[in-house]
Amino acid sequence: MRFRALAAGAWAALLAPASLTFAAHVNRIVVEGTINPAVAEFLQQSIDRSLTDGALALVVQLDTPGGLLSSTRSMVKSILGSPVPIVVYVAPSGAGAGSAGVFITMAAHVAAMAPGTNIGAAHPVGGAGETLGKDMREKVENFTASFSQTIADRRGRNAEWAEKAVRESVSITEREALEKNVIDFVAVDLADLFRQAHGKEVELEGGVKVKLDFSSPPEVASLEMRVGQKILNVLADPNIAYLLFMAALLGLYMEFSHPGVIFPGVAGAICLILALAAFQVLPINYTGLLLLLLGLALLVTEAFLPSFGVIGIGGIVSFVLGSLLLFDTPESTVGVDSSIAVAAGLTVGVFMLGVAFFVVRSQSRRQILGTEGLLGEIGEVRVKLAPRGKVWVHGEYWSAEAGRELEVGTRVRVTGVQGMVLKVEPVDRQPQGE
Repeated sequence: MRFRALAAGAWAALLAPASLTFAAHVNRIVVEGTINPAVAEFLQQSIDRSLTDGALALVVQLDTPGGLLSSTRSMVKSILGSPVPIVVYVAPSGAGAGSAGVFITMAAHVAAMAPGTNIGAAHPVGGAGETLGKDMREKVENFTASFSQTIADRRGRNAEWAEKAVRESVSITEREALEKNVIDFVAVDLADLFRQAHGKEVELEGGVKVKLDFSSPPEVASLEMRVGQKILNVLADPNIAYLLFMAALLGLYMEFSHPGVIFPGVAGAICLILALAAFQVLPINYTGLLLLLLGLALLVTEAFLPSFGVIGIGGIVSFVLGSLLLFDTPESTVGVDSSIAVAAGLTVGVFMLGVAFFVVRSQSRRQILGTEGLLGEIGEVRVKLAPRGKVWVHGEYWSAEAGRELEVGTRVRVTGVQGMVLKVEPVDRQPQGE
């Protein structure tokens, strides 16, 4: 902490008038999509980078529907303890700071929004968007409300609205946010942002106060995530993680039901590893996971124990319910989209039931290859049966034996096979069992 405070003091010295001879620049990162561990790590990495290269500030261009509460807290902690000024800019037009974005925006040293944006709806919900149970709701709601109030008080913003954003899930436009002292100003672009932020006094880590100096338009340097962070950021989207898991199940099912196809098994194994990597950073509802596995077991059972669809339909219902509950936890404000969950669940279910249907159909079909395939076939006597002779069956000559003499040209039906000799009878007789 002492080192970071000294670093903040040194950074403040760079902002003094005597430092205007140095090339001024700011760093910028773009945060789009859900808030997850990859984004939290990227923010801290960017703060450290900005401190090292002497950036005047770090601009966080934000557009998020929400994310994991644990990652949000980590990002807020990084912003509140930053030795470099953090400017959160909700942009471009049409963007929003929903749920977790509220806390991140209000924690910034400077908070701004572009025209046509919104902020709010920070009420804690389950992963699929539904209201939590009463006891859990009260605990999470109280904690989140106090969390938002603490941030607002720290930055001198509207603590009353911050509490309403949590308890009443209110959402407001950029103009309303400005009127209610939720943000500092509305900026049409980065140039306007720097112009309005010029001269604003902010408090950095260790209580160091500095004035932002953007008298000369600074250069903007964009910082990018590392490859690993980009991959994790994509995988941490619940919809992506869910679809990867579904693809893994389908691929592995195809490989096990049709050994030797190879490609579905390889693709399924890769998707499974990626899905498990996502599950490591996403909160999992184990009830949902168990329902998914139960649905898979029922659908596989339908293939080997036909129940005229009863087990299969139960498997589909279990599959869809498990999909909806998979990320249903208080730790996340995002989850699998219900339309994706239902569509994927039905697709997997119908696919597996289709495979089961063809398996049963092939098992019940009469054998057409080998000696068993000759049973019931119609042939013609080519060498008189007295009682043995030759018949033409299935495009081949066979030795045959009948219970009585049959003349050449008589049509016969194969009733049995003994070694390489066929047992036949004239077709004018009804086969046994009819």
